[in-house]
Amino acid sequence: MSPEKREFLRNFVGMYDIKTAADLQDAVKDLLGDTIKDMLEEEMNEHLGYEKYKHSDNPDSRNGYKSKEIMSSAGSITIDVPQDRDSAFEPKVVKKRQKDINAIEQKIIAMYARGMTTRNISDTIMDIYGFEVSEGFISDVTDKLLPKIQEWQSRPLEDVYPVVFIDAIHYAVRDEVGVRRKAAYIVLGISASGHKDVLGIYIGENESAKYWLSILNELKNRGVKDILIVCADGLTGIKDAIEAAFPQTEYQRCIVHQVRNTLKYVSDKDRKAFANDLRRIYGAPSEELALGELDRAAEKWQQKYPNSMKSWYKNWDAISPIFKFSSETRRVIYTTNAIESLNSIYRRLNSQRSSFPGDQSLLKALYLATMEATKKWRLPIRDWGKIYGELSIMYEGRLPE
Repeated sequence: MSPEKREFLRNFVGMYDIKTAADLQDAVKDLLGDTIKDMLEEEMNEHLGYEKYKHSDNPDSRNGYKSKEIMSSAGSITIDVPQDRDSAFEPKVVKKRQKDINAIEQKIIAMYARGMTTRNISDTIMDIYGFEVSEGFISDVTDKLLPKIQEWQSRPLEDVYPVVFIDAIHYAVRDEVGVRRKAAYIVLGISASGHKDVLGIYIGENESAKYWLSILNELKNRGVKDILIVCADGLTGIKDAIEAAFPQTEYQRCIVHQVRNTLKYVSDKDRKAFANDLRRIYGAPSEELALGELDRAAEKWQQKYPNSMKSWYKNWDAISPIFKFSSETRRVIYTTNAIESLNSIYRRLNSQRSSFPGDQSLLKALYLATMEATKKWRLPIRDWGKIYGELSIMYEGRLPE
């Protein structure tokens, strides 16, 4: 379990004084009831055209609440349904005379987590339940996630992370100019216990040392005192930013990206042979042997692809740190396997929609996708005990005992 989940559970148990399974069920019902009430309040705002305690020329107005008992996946819940003086308000989240919300609750959670557009969610609710909810209403409801996202983005972090990955996924986002491609930068940490944790999600600034320094400083302000290795692609300015924020941290160029960038301009018929030659480089037992394989590959492909290996020589100082580690530790550090499985979930968001209506919409979808993905992150990285011992020797005195 991640540290933030433990903290949430401690607060949750303390807030509700949970001592038995029955106490837990009552606490969950209380939270669910409050959430449904918030959604009903949003519906009433939309019906009347103004928010509670605001002035309006609408002759209709709020007229208190009516209690109603409903069945949910958490058991029987009593909710307060807002009323209006004209009795014209027709609740949609929990309709009049509706006594069971199990299906609606599960469907809404699933649709949010899958990053469906507000239009698709509205259409799906109409198809399944036979009533219409506006895209604006769905957007208002999901905007209630923003304070949770802000709290999650600013939560305290651990003192030391042995490995931190930084990667980017690109999305089409609409703004006042039109539709632009924006990067969502995902920062994923491997904790001292070997568990994965998404430390933050950052949308679309121009890459620069200043930008990356601000993100790394934010991690420091949230409690991170040391990072042993940062693994990333050749992000503009990242190396200088790491040196400024964490002077002892090693920057490891992501080998997966390095290989992909090299093979990008290689013809299909040569790609397999070329990839095998590259594998001999990053799979070499030592840096000396790796340099020999690099020279052989450069000479072999020089005539056909004269510029293909230049980036390997240019970035060798950021590629070479891997060669001091065992194969088990290399697999964790020099590839982005830990983050690639997460990225596959993020990429599905692109298949759900052609573009996002803004940065906030993208952030909400990424947050929900992250929460869904991290439910399965219960076990530490494979062979973590051996890897941790190796890192403790290589970076003596920097990891917890």
